Order: sequence, then C-alpha cells, then structure tokens
Amino acid sequence: MSDTEQREVLIHDSHGYSRVRTELIREETLGVYLNDRKVAVIAFSGRHAEELAVGYLRSEGLLESRRDFSSLETVAEGRETRVCLALGKTAPEFASPPEGRSIASSGARGLLAPAAKRRQPLPRTISCPPGRIELFMEDFLRKARLHDTTGGTHAAAMADGEEILVVREDIGRHNAIDMLAGYALLHDLDCADKMVFRTGRVSAEIVGKLWNMGIQLSASLSVPTSEAVRLASEAGMTLVGAARGGRMKIYTHEERVTG
Repeated sequence: MSDTEQREVLIHDSHGYSRVRTELIREETLGVYLNDRKVAVIAFSGRHAEELAVGYLRSEGLLESRRDFSSLETVAEGRETRVCLALGKTAPEFASPPEGRSIASSGARGLLAPAAKRRQPLPRTISCPPGRIELFMEDFLRKARLHDTTGGTHAAAMADGEEILVVREDIGRHNAIDMLAGYALLHDLDCADKMVFRTGRVSAEIVGKLWNMGIQLSASLSVPTSEAVRLASEAGMTLVGAARGGRMKIYTHEERVTG
C-alpha cells in the first residue's frame, strides 16, 4: 500500500490560478484487539499497523514486553490487528466501550488511570551535547521523506549514541511515538540508552509515552506545553524544544546536554 494518494488541486498565487497534482497522506483506520476485545479504533496512515498496535498497548500499560503476548496478526486487509496475551498473562482492567475507543489522528489516549501508569524517575546514564543533537535532528529530517512530500505528517525517530535507528511518520503525533514503542518491543530493544527526536508539539501525554518507554532525552522542532515540562521534570527526562537553526531550548534536566 502506498503512503500517499495523488489528487488534482487548484492553486492560486500572484500569477492567478493553475491546476497541479499533489501528494496527500493516506488516512485509514486500524482496529486494535486484545484477546478478541476491541480496545481502540485509531486513525493512521495505513503503514506499520503491528508496530502501532503493540506500541499503543504498551503505552497504555497493557503490554510490557514481547513475552507478554503469544500471537500478533493483522487481518481485514490491514484494518485490524489482533494481539493475544501469553498463557497466564492477564491485562489490567481498563475502560473502553464495546466498539473500542475511537482515536482521531492526533487524539488523546488514556485507557488507564494515571496512577496505574506511574513510573520511577529515569536514571541519568546518557548525555548528548548540543552539536550532537543538531546532527541527529538534521539526519532525522533528511530521512522523514513523507513530511517533505506531503507536509501532512508528524515524524519521530529513535537513536542510540551513534545513529538514527528507526524513523516513523504518521498523521498523528501520538501514532509516531507508539510506532517507535512498538518497534522497540517487537525487536527487543532496551530504550534506556535511546533518545527520541520529533517534529511536533510536545504535550504531557507525549512525555508520558516517552517516560513509559524509558527515554531519557527527547528533542523536538516544536515546543512543549507547561504540563509537558512539569511532567518531564518529575520523570527526570531531558526535554529539548525549538531545536532548529543552531539554537535550542533546554527545558528540563539540562545536565544531560551541558555535562
């Protein structure tokens, strides 16, 4: 399945009107099932369905590792992903209607109460100076090709101390993070020494997802909300925003950048 569709649009500029063909990012829906219970229906771009499904379940505290489920399959022409828990594994109780929680492209999640998702403060075992953050951001943006093509995606990347490991783009900024979480879970990657780079605004829920993954440092082209900064401070996470043009703002736990 292609990431995009072509459509003819009418352009108006200083020269008048003209018609051109343009690339649009696809929008599909994915039903996420856990033990045959529909947990959510998520608007997404149609790619990386299994990463999105298990990453979403991980972000919601319903999965912690690859050993937690015995099977994973995507059916119905890519519109449903079904996860079955491993024998003896039970999921915590969560609130979801029978038809599943409907999640728009940038909608909030939140199946479990905040107390059920609380984590210990993150360790301080990594560092990344400003020059290195700039290089990672430049490499990340070169690889986020869909954003250049359509202008209609959010992008996120996971890196270790040396290189970008994976880039994911989607119509939802939450989805891009969940896909990284799903990629790490499916590949048994420990996120404790990883960093995340993003294009979009940083909400408290994004920080919560990164905390759940164990990410110590995250940098974005955009800026965080006040609640995101408060939560990152509590988490022990280094939050960098407005990272572009040789400048950046370090909102929390600056020692990972300055030390």
